[in-house]
Amino acid sequence: MQIKALGVYCGSSPGLLPEYKDMATAFGALLAREGITLVYGGGNVGLMGAVADGALEAEGKVIGVIPQALIA
Repeated sequence: MQIKALGVYCGSSPGLLPEYKDMATAFGALLAREGITLVYGGGNVGLMGAVADGALEAEGKVIGVIPQALIA
């Protein structure tokens, strides 16, 4: 069985160490290279944004899900 999509939920903060953001970006790129769609919280900040940025930079498919109440 092959994973087609993966839901990722992580912080809207970059974390205490720069390595956290670097690893999140690398993880997003890995998902894209493996052909796995990223489903995430829809934000563009913090670790969640870094995962999405990594996937997008590697030309992966990204689906953002955000509750209506959080849309400004």
